[in-house]
Amino acid sequence: MATELAYAAITPYSLLKSRTGGIIGRLLALSGTELVGARLFLPSDSFVNEYMEIIGKQEVEEPLKSALLAYLDEYFRTGNKLGISNRVLVLLLEGKNAIESVKAAVGSLSDPQASANSVRGTYGDLITESTGEVRHFEPAVFVGTDKERIREELMLFSRYAQSDGGVLEHKVKQRAGNAETTLVILKPDNFKPGSSRPGNIIDMFSRTGLMIVAARMLRLSVSAAEEFYGPLQAIFREKLKKGVADRVREMLSKNFDFPITAEMVNATADLLKDANARHEFYRIVQYMTGRDPYVATPEERAAPGIERCLALLYRGPNAVQKIRDSLGSTNPQEAAPGTVRSVYGNDLMRNGAHASDSTENAERERKIIGMWTNESPSEFELLIDKHVKKQGVL
Repeated sequence: MATELAYAAITPYSLLKSRTGGIIGRLLALSGTELVGARLFLPSDSFVNEYMEIIGKQEVEEPLKSALLAYLDEYFRTGNKLGISNRVLVLLLEGKNAIESVKAAVGSLSDPQASANSVRGTYGDLITESTGEVRHFEPAVFVGTDKERIREELMLFSRYAQSDGGVLEHKVKQRAGNAETTLVILKPDNFKPGSSRPGNIIDMFSRTGLMIVAARMLRLSVSAAEEFYGPLQAIFREKLKKGVADRVREMLSKNFDFPITAEMVNATADLLKDANARHEFYRIVQYMTGRDPYVATPEERAAPGIERCLALLYRGPNAVQKIRDSLGSTNPQEAAPGTVRSVYGNDLMRNGAHASDSTENAERERKIIGMWTNESPSEFELLIDKHVKKQGVL
């Protein structure tokens, strides 16, 4: 069976109510697909009009089709019914039979409670009058219903990816106050098949009350990872020197019969600390990229990595510190109970997520990974275009 590309568009109301993590967790755990793309949109009227036209072609019975179209018209526009930000997070999910698998994970539109563990069973609502008229409707997410419509919808997302989507920190409406933007990267080991961990971690970050203002799936190249984590080498030289000294003392004491002095240990540790720091640094680069920097060719160093991460921008007052507090100490064993790293961290490297430690570092890191301004074309567009062309549409 050929690999398919499906999508799920999380609604503005779901984003407002911090249901994003829960929805992502359900989708990944229930659909058996891989999360391969993500982009935040603030749909323009032309985007909404075209999307409504495609949705109108779907084979959905009344009054649900009218309810879907009315929902798009009332909630996806800038001046929407609730006066909330019209953020829409579009997720791209890949796998065999992905379209049907994602639909099953999302659940029934006409009876959200038919499958209580589905996305709509938990986060969707449909209340009708005795006459059949829809009184209240919240679909939680929009998904494609058939291959032909999905092709049209994916092409629509690709066309509007630059004008309506991407890094939206200065376009998303926020309450008055001194807002700052910080970067979070969910690390590769969160993305094991069928794992809901990415969604669970996002749900924990949602408790900060900050708003997501950008999202992208990231495959760091070796070169980008070396630049991103470059400052760690200097830190490792001194921070890890004691550990090097302890190992040197133990090794020398076992292999020589004469007394090993502190001067001998320190001199040897000084000789080894640079090589040790470089080795630990390269371990992180390999973990984040899936490529061994010791043997990678120049072409491989510049190419996108094998491992996937999810990068998110959060914005709001005191965003850097709020995210760092929610994340917890670098060492999971020392992280406060209830923090991301205390729950999902394994060690100093596999500790759940990275978060910028200052606004200055957030700027530096965002520029390295392409989340300072909108890159054109984005990997989101390239992924869609690749799949659509492969299916013979373009």
